[in-house]
Amino acid sequence: MNVIVSATKDDLNGPVDPRFGRCQYFIRVDTETLDYNSIKNSQKDAMGGAGVQAAQTVANAKVDAVITGSVGPNAFQTLNVAGIKIFTGASGTVKDAIRALKDGSLQETNNSTVGSHHGMGGKRRN
Repeated sequence: MNVIVSATKDDLNGPVDPRFGRCQYFIRVDTETLDYNSIKNSQKDAMGGAGVQAAQTVANAKVDAVITGSVGPNAFQTLNVAGIKIFTGASGTVKDAIRALKDGSLQETNNSTVGSHHGMGGKRRN
């Protein structure tokens, strides 16, 4: 399975970034071989729409799933329409997140887990 993990660094030993749309990097990983490449999140500092733009970047990477700490409503909708599974609640390193996915301790989410503008410190919840 090919997945993207939101991360604060550009390798497997970096911490999972709890924010999807405003993470520093997306680490694309083959869960069987642990081959990976990093994609810098150029949308992380966007004034608005970071979640949707990040989700489009992920969709273009042709992955099966996203692993992250949390996901907002707009990113959730964009990923969902693209047919990408979303696993939230991840923590530790990127490797830890892959291990958690493989051993079944991460659950697929069916809704956003934070409100709009959460990564910017916003308090709204849809």
